[in-house]
Amino acid sequence: MSTESNGKVAGKTFLVAGGTRGIGWALTRQLIADGGTVHVISRTLPANEELEMQSTGRFIHQECDFTDCDVEQIKIPETLHGVAYCPGSINLRSLRSLKADDFRQDFEINVVGAIRLLKACFPILKKSGQESATGVVLFSSIAAGTGLPMHASIAASKGAIEGLTRTLAAEWAPQVRVNCLAPALTETSLTSRFFANEEKRATLNASYPLGRTGLPEDVASMAGFLMGPHSPWITGQVIGVDGGMSETRL
Repeated sequence: MSTESNGKVAGKTFLVAGGTRGIGWALTRQLIADGGTVHVISRTLPANEELEMQSTGRFIHQECDFTDCDVEQIKIPETLHGVAYCPGSINLRSLRSLKADDFRQDFEINVVGAIRLLKACFPILKKSGQESATGVVLFSSIAAGTGLPMHASIAASKGAIEGLTRTLAAEWAPQVRVNCLAPALTETSLTSRFFANEEKRATLNASYPLGRTGLPEDVASMAGFLMGPHSPWITGQVIGVDGGMSETRL
């Protein structure tokens, strides 16, 4: 990937949690390509491509698992123009097969991890947003707004994220904007089992009004827009990036 800047967010500094895989990695790449500097926090060490990007000086990685790391030990940059919290889980089982601990674990990674990071970032986001509001992006799921079988645990956690988004948008205005994306099935390492063969892929693609499931870049492009300077009057929104699945029927 080229890291030559097109200037959209030149000189801006961002923090992406979970930014070395899936949607988070696509977002990191986009922000750097657009001229930004990205501090990435994830539990996985950078791969070869990420290490190459690190040599540019605009990709800074810190290792942390948001289920157990000490957020106070994270080095947060002195200026922040946007934060995205991308860690998540896909625990698809019927309610009768889920235990209370399953709900707790999903809530810990999806919600509590986000809260801990945002509390640590808020003073810097607020200070950085005195002239132009900074942007926070959280991630829900189509399952939070559309009843889907086998999604009880993830829908509960993501529903909490949507409520948190609206609350923080009100509480942190006008210096910080807070929005949320609700993707449908997006092809990442976390969802690879759903794309085990071409027959499964074709069946899934046919169920979407736009004819295919999502790619990380589909979601990352909207996240980057909401974190950047071209969405100054958007906050408190839950936006579906789902190929039309939530609002249309074939």
